[in-house]
Amino acid sequence: MAESVRYEQEGRIVVLTLNRPETRNALDDDVVEALVAACDRMNRDLTVSCAILTGAGPAFCAGGNVKDMHAGKGVFRGSSAEARRGYRYGIQRIPMAFHELEVPVVAAVNGAAIGAGCDLAMMCDIRIAADTALFAESFVKLGLISGDGGSWYLPRAVGSSRAYEMTLTGEAVKAERALQWGLVSALHPAERLMAEAQAIAAKVAANPPHSVRLNKRLLRESERMTLAQTLELAASLQSIVQRTGDFHEAVAAFVEKREPHYKGE
Repeated sequence: MAESVRYEQEGRIVVLTLNRPETRNALDDDVVEALVAACDRMNRDLTVSCAILTGAGPAFCAGGNVKDMHAGKGVFRGSSAEARRGYRYGIQRIPMAFHELEVPVVAAVNGAAIGAGCDLAMMCDIRIAADTALFAESFVKLGLISGDGGSWYLPRAVGSSRAYEMTLTGEAVKAERALQWGLVSALHPAERLMAEAQAIAAKVAANPPHSVRLNKRLLRESERMTLAQTLELAASLQSIVQRTGDFHEAVAAFVEKREPHYKGE
């Protein structure tokens, strides 16, 4: 069987491809394990500065496997206590892994992002989409709630009113409206999507690696802190990056009017 998530690195950029096109890249146990492992691998590997997440085939991610729901498999079998543990030690490991990921992630949403697939896109830091993409927070259509963090991510992406609308109607949002609402920052023809994602990732990866990672950490942590706490963290992180070799190289290159050469040191 093909690997459930392809991990491909070129230079300082990793491309993660959900590789279950036969299930529209549904988040089965193997995909969960592979995504969590990929996040851990990138955190440990300082040669990685940016990642791109996309899907194989026509869909980005269909979320949960409805056939498994109908068959009572996985978290849809057993007691409520067993189901709760199934979520905590299953799909909920994805939002925790992405939340702790130091490497910025560009979501290249190539097709439908449905349910947990929509939430997965929201977990990424920068989101662009094909002009044929579709987003749906559709759990209510199956008598479910968002069990993987959508209630936390979605309002932060589109605001409270639109998050309520998407969640309580379960209706799909087409690409143009997704752009208007801030679900994504840009739309591109499907054949150009990966090239555009690579261009964004390249701009990120061109910067000093430690600065990239700590800038992302500061933005993420600031979401839950007061201004005073944010300033204290900023002072601490600044004291780290300004003592790196890449900081001195960046300043020297600016003064000398030349291209910098960063070593991740």
